Parts: sequence; C-alpha cells; structure tokens
Amino acid sequence: MPTLTSAPTLQLSNDEILRYSRHLIMPEVAMDGQLKLKQAKVLCIGAGGLGTPLALYLAAAGVGKLGMVDFDVVDYTNLQRQIIHDTDDVGRPKLESARDTIRDINPNVEVVPYETHLNSENAIDIFKDYDIVADGTDNFPTRYLVNDACVLLGKPNVYGSIFRFEGQASVFYAKEGPCYRCLYPEPPPPGLVPSCAEGAVLGVLPGIVGSIQALETIKLILGKGKPLIGRLLLFDALDLKFRELKLRKNPDCPVCGTHPTVTKLIDYEQFCGIRGEEHVPETNVPEITVKELKQMMDAKKPFVLVDVREAHEYQICRIDGSKLIPLGDVPKRMHELNSADDIVVHCRSGVRSAKAVEFLMKSGFKKIHNLQGGVLAWARDIDPSMPTY
Repeated sequence: MPTLTSAPTLQLSNDEILRYSRHLIMPEVAMDGQLKLKQAKVLCIGAGGLGTPLALYLAAAGVGKLGMVDFDVVDYTNLQRQIIHDTDDVGRPKLESARDTIRDINPNVEVVPYETHLNSENAIDIFKDYDIVADGTDNFPTRYLVNDACVLLGKPNVYGSIFRFEGQASVFYAKEGPCYRCLYPEPPPPGLVPSCAEGAVLGVLPGIVGSIQALETIKLILGKGKPLIGRLLLFDALDLKFRELKLRKNPDCPVCGTHPTVTKLIDYEQFCGIRGEEHVPETNVPEITVKELKQMMDAKKPFVLVDVREAHEYQICRIDGSKLIPLGDVPKRMHELNSADDIVVHCRSGVRSAKAVEFLMKSGFKKIHNLQGGVLAWARDIDPSMPTY
C-alpha cells in the first residue's frame, strides 16, 4: 500500500466534524483518516461520465484539494449520465458547472480547474502537485499520456473505462505493480473501437465504475484495505457480474520496465495513429455536401441514398427516401445496389459511410459519394426539426 500523505497537521472545524461524523465513528477512518482526506490532493482527468461520480464522491468525502482537467462544454447528450451537470448548464464549460455543483455539496473542498487540452507539454506541470491522478478519459492518447506521466512522477493512476454495458477499473502504480502499458502495450488500430457517440454507454454504468474509482482513491489516501494494484476489475452490467484478472508487471515495459525506453512524454496522438483535432480518419473517397444532396433532391435527379447506420439509429431519425443497409451488412447486401446508379452513402457523422464507400469502390462501384457530416450535418444545415443524438 503506497504512503501518500504525511501525518496530518490540519484540524477539523465543528461544522466539518458534524459533516463527516459518519466517517469519524468508523475506526478505519476516524479523525486521523478524515484529516488525511482533508490534506489529500487528487487530480481528476475529465469532468464527464466517469469524472462525475468520481468528483462528487471525493468532494463529499472531504478531499481537500480537487483538481479537474477538461476543456469541453455541457451538451444535452451528456445529461443522461453526467449528473454533475443539469439542464441549465447546457452550453457552459463543464469545469464551471462541476465547480459550482461541488461547492454546493461541500464548500470546504478547494476546486482547481484546468480548462485546457491535456498534452505532453503541460501534463507534468499539472500532475506534479497532486498525490493521486484519477483517469476518467475516453480516448487512448490521453490514457497513455496519463499513464506515462504518472510513471515518470511516481504517482498512482486510478483507472476506469466504460463501453455500453461493460466497465473496467484498476490502480496502475509502477512502484508496486504494473502500469497501463503492461496491460496494453500498444493501442488498438484507429477506428477499431467506436467513439462514445457511436458506441454509447448505459447512463448508470459510469456511476458504478466512477464510484469504484472514488473508492480506490479514498483507500489509497487512508492507507486501508487492498487496492486494485495488480488487479483488473471487470464489470458486466447486463449479467451483474464482477470478474477479476491478475496483472503482472512486464519487465520489458517501455515505460516502467527494467530498461525503459520512454523517459519523457511523447506525441500520443501519433503513437495511437490519430491525426487531426477531431480524430476523424483521413479518407480519399469522393464526397458531397448536404446542400448538394438537397439540390439533387429538389431537381428530382435519380439516385440511391444508402444509410449505413444501425437499425436503432434509423428509428431515431432518417433522411426521407434512404435505404437502410447497416455497415456490417454491406458486403453481403451490396447485390441490392446497382453499380450503374448514382449512389450517396451516409451515416451519423460521415465516418462509417466513408468506410462503406471505400469498400464499394473496391467492389466496382464508381458513381458513389460519401455525405459529408451525415445526418448531423443534414439536421444542422437542411432540416433543423430533425432530432439529433
């Protein structure tokens, strides 16, 4: 168990004693433990799905200093799971919304916002003053960045990830066990793992996994119990099952191994094979805009409009006249399309449809275009009454 805090020198006020009384009467916490919490400094990466329960419970528990890194604004699609924000916060920076909510829960907590894109230039400076880093991000470049910065600084990394109905949690602490790279030496190929928008997540799941992260963080601060160092906790919400995998330190790990080759932070977007600010894979397929598509419709030009989203997405919204062929079904259903026809393919944002166009072009289709921006662009520029997701 890592020793994260020295003997507390702070004191609790009468109001704090009353607030934390249910901690103080627990022998595992007591006054000494609550003072450790008050003295602790925890950095939360992300104020979204995982960062929400993480920050809320750490604040309620009395963690003295809570840093938060995020540069996004609150969107309606966040409200289904990011309960630190409410409807009136839509359009506000997430850090402002989170700070106000935390202050309402516990005004004794110092909230330090970092409204910036975490990168190799600023990570060390942000991390160095904190005892623990809790990673609530949803992308691989940041996960590897957080891991490497924590290893270089000798800090515990309380990790969580979620996807649909499944979650993972662990504590990566290179001084006592494996790091994230010991488990995942290389990132998956770009495009293999769906984005949050395409993959989605059950709203309650980040609450469960983020609460586990908060629990592990508190255990580290208190120095009590058995942390998830060297263990990966897997959660299946549909079957309500927990499984545990034992993790071993990799002596050949490039960052925490016997002979590390990563001795400073690198370009993590390049490492993960990602280009561009929006992380959209580059394509060379022919494209048209939604305005050009609308002109084709108004001119009654003959063409076939193919929607490669999933059936449940098609139920949410659709462009009139579109034919649904989910991306995974394109190879076995392309016989339903005539290569002599003009074809326009679309999805939600243009990424999946570009893959479909690329495949169909290799199969002999020549009069085919990808719709830039997909149904999101159609709703924004052509039909504002169309629901978006």
